[in-house]
Amino acid sequence: MAGSQDVFDAIVMADERFHGEGYQEGYEEGSSLGIIEGRRHGTLHGAKIGSEIGCYQGFAFAWRCLLHSCATEKDSKKMKALESLIGMIQKFPYDDPTYDKLHEDLDRIRGKFKQLCSLLNVQPDFKISAEGSGLSF
Repeated sequence: MAGSQDVFDAIVMADERFHGEGYQEGYEEGSSLGIIEGRRHGTLHGAKIGSEIGCYQGFAFAWRCLLHSCATEKDSKKMKALESLIGMIQKFPYDDPTYDKLHEDLDRIRGKFKQLCSLLNVQPDFKISAEGSGLSF
């Protein structure tokens, strides 16, 4: 009788054992795929932010050269905003993805860029698309 009881226990426990093994295999595979997908998403998002900041930096450097060549007293407010934007861009933590104020700093840079565009009387349109990213006027 004890032998037949062990057979029935093995059958009943098989379901529980297979469930546990399946869960563990699924968890390991899901973790592996999650890391890959997360890395891909992070790379794409980081590239978009880098492209946006790079466009702002190029815009600021070009306007700094233009304003230095014909600087007047009324351009001092423009130059102050321009230097502020350049300073914010240079302090931006490109290599620290764990920086807790990354999005706040990015929003400040975007705001300063919009302010500068208003002072310069230009209407930029920053776009990120499949073909590439950039500013158009």
